[in-house]
Amino acid sequence: MDIRIPSMDWALLQSFAAVGAHGSLSAAARATGTSQPTLSRHISTLEQRLGERLFDRATGGVELTAVGLGLLRHAQKMADAAAHLSIAAEGRTESLTGSVRITASQIVATLILPSILTDLRALEPEIDLEIVASDQTDNLLLREADIAVRMYRPTQQDVFTKKVGDLKMGMYASTSYLDRHGRPETLVSILDHDVIGYDRSTQIIDGFKQAGIEVDRDFFAFRCDDQVVCWQMVTAGYGIGFNQIQIGDGDPRVERVQAAGSVGQLPVWLTAHVELKTNPRVRRVFDFLSERLSITCA
Repeated sequence: MDIRIPSMDWALLQSFAAVGAHGSLSAAARATGTSQPTLSRHISTLEQRLGERLFDRATGGVELTAVGLGLLRHAQKMADAAAHLSIAAEGRTESLTGSVRITASQIVATLILPSILTDLRALEPEIDLEIVASDQTDNLLLREADIAVRMYRPTQQDVFTKKVGDLKMGMYASTSYLDRHGRPETLVSILDHDVIGYDRSTQIIDGFKQAGIEVDRDFFAFRCDDQVVCWQMVTAGYGIGFNQIQIGDGDPRVERVQAAGSVGQLPVWLTAHVELKTNPRVRRVFDFLSERLSITCA
């Protein structure tokens, strides 16, 4: 499909690319920091100039029309080129002043990063830090984050990725829960306890299966995919749950369930865009995180 766009305002195409990528005006507004009315106005103007409808309304957002889908490929290429240009320009600055945006899982952002970032702030007071607490993959190229801390190796193109170590996992319960229900002496005996697990994720179910124990979602006495919520339920005395030993062993409210032994480990990967890796302030934060997380994983 050949779509000609004479004298087109780049801002219109940026808004179109953002809405097309995120599937709704609200999501695009959050990602770009642009208001929904502005995005809506840009889309309407672009449709008027093209004489074509680019989106249809859908439940929970919008869907691209056939014409919109054809145009989106071109707009995304332009957006990627603009992002590369911006990143390359930032990579030349020598200043350690400015913001660095980090995305990490909720449990890491809540219970591991605060002390690390507080120490970094004392050393680099001119760097402002932002955290996106999310388990979802953020697009580093589109600047939804400068650095990602992930428990898997990101597969995006044009990123620099470094494994900093492995976080060992353990099973924990509050002392009050264990005093009431007893301390499991074998892994199988844990099945007689209230176990806290995930709602949709099968990670814990898969772990039990690797240990030779078949359970399903209904086995868990409490279910939630938010790891912070699950940990709060453990510390409240609801039942037995899972966490990284660096967190669990340091919490005086809980005890590690010794009968469980080792319940696996999670790899920790740091990722930044390959060009942002040469930006001094991003490089400084990246290297500091790498050093401190390596110690945490040791």
